[in-house]
Amino acid sequence: MNKLTKFLTWPAISGVLVAILILQQFPELTNKSSTPTPHLTQVSYSDGVTPASYTNDESSYTTDKSPSLAGPVSYNVAVKKAAPAVVNIYTTKIIREHRHPIFDDPFFRDFFGYDQMPNQQRMQSSLGSGVIMSPEGYVVTNNHVIQGADEIIVALQDGRDTRARVIGTDPDTDLAVLKIDMKNLPAITLAQSREADIGDVVLAIGNPFGVGQTVTMGIISATGRNKLRLSTYEDFIQTDAAINPGNSGGALINAYGDLIGINTAIFSKSGGSQGIGFAIPSEIARDVMLSIVKHGKVIRGWLGIEAQSLTPELADAFGLDNKEGILITGVYRNGPAHQAGLQRGDIITEINGMSTKAGRKVMQQVALMQPGEQVVIEAVRNGQKLVVDSVIGQRPSFKTRKKR
Repeated sequence: MNKLTKFLTWPAISGVLVAILILQQFPELTNKSSTPTPHLTQVSYSDGVTPASYTNDESSYTTDKSPSLAGPVSYNVAVKKAAPAVVNIYTTKIIREHRHPIFDDPFFRDFFGYDQMPNQQRMQSSLGSGVIMSPEGYVVTNNHVIQGADEIIVALQDGRDTRARVIGTDPDTDLAVLKIDMKNLPAITLAQSREADIGDVVLAIGNPFGVGQTVTMGIISATGRNKLRLSTYEDFIQTDAAINPGNSGGALINAYGDLIGINTAIFSKSGGSQGIGFAIPSEIARDVMLSIVKHGKVIRGWLGIEAQSLTPELADAFGLDNKEGILITGVYRNGPAHQAGLQRGDIITEINGMSTKAGRKVMQQVALMQPGEQVVIEAVRNGQKLVVDSVIGQRPSFKTRKKR
């Protein structure tokens, strides 16, 4: 009996020891999974648009139910939507060489036969980008891209190209509107640029350095950038998406492929992208285009003043308790402000009930008003409150304005 017990015990003990060793090496055998299976939620956009790359890819799922915390695997759907409406712009300009003043002397002209010599000139080429805003062929680009050009060629992504004519320009926003006459033109979709926020993913599409259409990605770094001295009316979207020479006039789009801005400038010491680029909001571009198409120019409201935001130092110098407002530094003769009785040195505190704390934004609101609109202006002169009525005028060209 003892022999039988020993015969059965040793195999049992050996089996237990082997089982313990196996469980130590493979603990997952005690459970189907070492971590709990997450509840998978597919990411989708609020407007129902789902990128094709989300279709059968496990990375298109997230354990977080908030879509705002997840990003798509690829932005190819957005690019395919917007890229056909982004064009390359090639301009040529004839530069006439300046001759030496000595050849203006009649003696030297006769001696050297300068009258028979052809005028020296050379061709200067430059490049940029543009955006087709409507199927009718209206293209928006930067004014500095086409300024002074004798010939403008627009090249589409599909390989077609054509000459373009200038419908109008707006140097105050550095925008220009071109017209091309072609069939079956793609047009970009506009987004509400005022809804763009810091941290939103954006894509820049353009023709940097003439290498061909290129897409770069980044985020919105800031909104409402001004005081950059790039144009008169500044309300830029700042982005770190790479913008290089040749990108000017191209599209800044959101992750859905909709236009939120026109790329216009970079801050760079080397001439290349250093992560600080600026775009004109799409709503400004739209309004400028519509005004140019309708009137041939941009019609803006105008008070006829030059002004700067009131600083604490200026407020102390004027002995003001209120350190907010717009200091009038110049008044244009016979302009609306002049006719209303405003003077240089007056400090505007309200316009139609709008506080002038953000001076530049208030003046931009004035520019959006229609000529003929009535406004009530509250100001301070020599410490005394002043209320005047004025009529918004039409902002004239720079050459026709004269200050007092």
